[in-house]
Amino acid sequence: MITDTTVAETLPGLPEAGADTAPQGPVVLAQGRLITHEHDTAGLVRLIRNSDGTLIVRIQGLETSDGPDLHVLISDAPVLPGTEGWHVFDDGRHVDLGALKGNRGDANYPVPAGVDISGLASVSIWCDRFNVSFGAAAMTPVL
Repeated sequence: MITDTTVAETLPGLPEAGADTAPQGPVVLAQGRLITHEHDTAGLVRLIRNSDGTLIVRIQGLETSDGPDLHVLISDAPVLPGTEGWHVFDDGRHVDLGALKGNRGDANYPVPAGVDISGLASVSIWCDRFNVSFGAAAMTPVL
């Protein structure tokens, strides 16, 4: 589970909750590696808080198949290997961060302002047309 409290307690140099001083530059709050679901998928996913407080999901080194209506979802669903994990990312609480910008390379996906990220602990490359995950990453807080 990702929470601002967890991050403030575990990342050295971050101010305590309620402190007036913001960290300088972007801070990686959580990260995970994509695993394959419906299609071969690989890459690194990071949840980053910018110095202005905005959040982004950054996908680096993405390698996956091209597909119809692919989106990036941040979700409360667990990341399960095999076919058990293919269809779960839109079942519970999730936020659609928009259309996948490309099936190869690096891209940033802004988290809309006001979204409570607590409990959103996975990211999926989601095919909205067929309701299936191409690949997903369990997000682990960075210590």
